[in-house]
Amino acid sequence: MVDQNAADGQMRFLPADDRTPVILVTGLDRPALSRIADALVAEHGTVQVHHDLTGVGEGQVVRTLSWHELDGRRRQAVTVIELAHGCVSCTLREDLLPLLRRLHRRSSVRRIVLTLDPILEPERIAWSVEHVVVDGLPGVPAAPAALDVRVDSTIAAVAEDGWLDQATGDLALCEVLPVPPDDERTLAQVAVGQVAFADALVIAGSDAAARDAWESARLAAVLKRLAPRAPMMFELPERPITPLLMEHLRAAIPRSSRRGRIDGPHDPLLADEPSLDPDCGVTWMEFHTNRPMHPGRLHDAIDSLLDGVVCARGRLWLATQPDEALWLESAGGGLRVAPGGRWLAAMDDDELARVSPERRALGALRWDDTHGDRHSSLVVLLHRGDPADITEALRAACVNDVELAAGQEFWDTLDDPFGQFHADPCDDVDIEAPMADSPATGDSSDH
Repeated sequence: MVDQNAADGQMRFLPADDRTPVILVTGLDRPALSRIADALVAEHGTVQVHHDLTGVGEGQVVRTLSWHELDGRRRQAVTVIELAHGCVSCTLREDLLPLLRRLHRRSSVRRIVLTLDPILEPERIAWSVEHVVVDGLPGVPAAPAALDVRVDSTIAAVAEDGWLDQATGDLALCEVLPVPPDDERTLAQVAVGQVAFADALVIAGSDAAARDAWESARLAAVLKRLAPRAPMMFELPERPITPLLMEHLRAAIPRSSRRGRIDGPHDPLLADEPSLDPDCGVTWMEFHTNRPMHPGRLHDAIDSLLDGVVCARGRLWLATQPDEALWLESAGGGLRVAPGGRWLAAMDDDELARVSPERRALGALRWDDTHGDRHSSLVVLLHRGDPADITEALRAACVNDVELAAGQEFWDTLDDPFGQFHADPCDDVDIEAPMADSPATGDSSDH
């Protein structure tokens, strides 16, 4: 492989990547997922892997492998897996990740299509492939599956006539799909997460007679801002998905697309440079401040991020928590606040040595002699809300001049509803400790 874009202008030979490419197919619409996967698996040498998690709460998962023989015949192998814990993480750790490593070692397998159950978010799968160590395979060294496979692309299926309502509502996931009893995610969280991680989108269109042109345009505006580099293909009743169309769609994915990349809390919040211009009432807005946030007033301001908003995400400098950034993430009517990692200004030399050069450079650009790199940055994708109202609410949540002058000794006396030992969290705010399997927190635990 030749790199013709080297910084010094010279061509360089790069080591060949002989890992087996994996295509993730994700979305809430099971029939659309099946049609996309069928079009991708038509090529000989492609194996489709699907874990049906509808019975995971009862400790049972159905795994299906599909492929085509040289003579064109479709073959399937169905296995029922018993999981004593009824746990999605156990399914990944005990079956999917070892299976990916075994498939890589089959000479007949040139690529893998991993069709995700609708309750799964592709970011979590990509994180597990990259970080969770697979051990116990005879003759195979203990290592993450990423040693053998790579996420080549993620294709998300979107239903034209229902996705935006799903992504902006406040339904719990358990109200719509069968999930384990301890799964407290919202439907909007999953819907937004699937699209935001996608490299390409397939929009399952409704019948032309029932289509609302304005709503279709508004949906497209949202999708283009959630996944700005993702090419989109409309699947219409008169134009069904074919293997050729799927290959054209995949060929249109830019080389610089996400392809399994996971962003951290201190990475740029608007990756891939989405449009900031409004379209059909849909727009990204940004909020930045170098003042700490007053915990009580920020708690009151959170409602502004839940009305007319598709999603929000960002870092918070809370006056009562000077060492660690908080990571805020919302989708539809649900919002979560979790630890987002220590500020550079709070790190010792050993911790700083493990920080990426990119983050250190960004920190240096905004460095303050007193407060270091501490700041708050939020981005909000609106489809009905007013950016001015949100800006006003967040600005009012910052400490005022008198509070700023009082300094950390005073800030430490403020009541903090976001504290680790908060005993009565409000219904609309999910305050979490670092999550296992969490790409945002980078926790290496896997269950």
